[in-house]
Amino acid sequence: MYGNDHSSDAPLNAAEAGGVDEAMAHVDRRDSVDSGDEQERFDALLAADQRIEPRDWMPDDYRKTLVRQIAQHAHSEIIGMQPEGNWITRAPSLRRKAILMAKSQDEAGHGLYLYSAAETLGTSRGEMLDLLHAGKQKYSSIFNYPTLTWADVGAIGWLVDGAAIMNQVPLCRCSYGPYARAMIRVCKEESFHQRQGFEILWNLARGTDAQREMAQDAANRWWWPSLMMFGPPDTGEAAQGTHTELSMAWGIKRFSNDDLRQKFVDMTVPQAQKLGLDLPDDDLAWDDERGHWNFGEIDWDEFWQVVKGDGPCNAQRLEHRRTAHSEGAWVREAANAYAAKQSQRAESAA
Repeated sequence: MYGNDHSSDAPLNAAEAGGVDEAMAHVDRRDSVDSGDEQERFDALLAADQRIEPRDWMPDDYRKTLVRQIAQHAHSEIIGMQPEGNWITRAPSLRRKAILMAKSQDEAGHGLYLYSAAETLGTSRGEMLDLLHAGKQKYSSIFNYPTLTWADVGAIGWLVDGAAIMNQVPLCRCSYGPYARAMIRVCKEESFHQRQGFEILWNLARGTDAQREMAQDAANRWWWPSLMMFGPPDTGEAAQGTHTELSMAWGIKRFSNDDLRQKFVDMTVPQAQKLGLDLPDDDLAWDDERGHWNFGEIDWDEFWQVVKGDGPCNAQRLEHRRTAHSEGAWVREAANAYAAKQSQRAESAA
């Protein structure tokens, strides 16, 4: 279903570079951690690179940080279905339509994994959705940009999913067990998503002049928002007082926003060269001394404008989500009624 005409020995995304396999190889040695008081055991588990589980004691700020991050992640998966779902009925072939439908279903599933992980922290899915609909919880700003052409579906797969994977692979080693385990499956599926996006652009870049122009235009529009996905600068002087500082101390995050952004640029520039697409950055150049690609200054004013709700599609995305939630109320009610009836039957038979 996620076939790819392009073949290469190089990994196309971070999930193919071994990070997920390393996380899966993690060995549970929680029983070997000496118990002290609650705080001491929590600190000892983190020091031993062991997972914190739902029944463990944890600091309130650790719990709140996880709820905020996992809820935002879950919301992003659900809202993120909208830009590409816009193209399901207009996909250029039945094969493309089937792939895009499958991808959208995957994203819905990712949202469910993540809402379930957040619920282990004492919140509820209903509460998180109420906060989203009220504008009190965020989702990734990248989904507030429009998908103007079919090539945008390819650019989202290649760039947006590629950036998401770079962010998410380290989360497979997150210190909170339910989140880390959910991310292993998410990353494996996102790898297919990124490959189908690359394939779309690979074919367009080798098509007609109009198709090549469409692919280049999509790359031009999605490159900078994809770099913004990693979040604002959080190294050097910018590191003080950020979410990153605490999240890294607690093992929720493993790398800074800036480090992940650089890794993404280093991996993606050679792929753009392979595609034959130009990335819209005059400052993009290889630095022999650093061993990395240098890139230009990101427009952080645009980033904060979108984050604060004034992006091209913020109002549209949230209103669509509210409407879908309202119109789906009868489905939730029917499911709850069915579950209650099944429970009553089971009790009667016992």
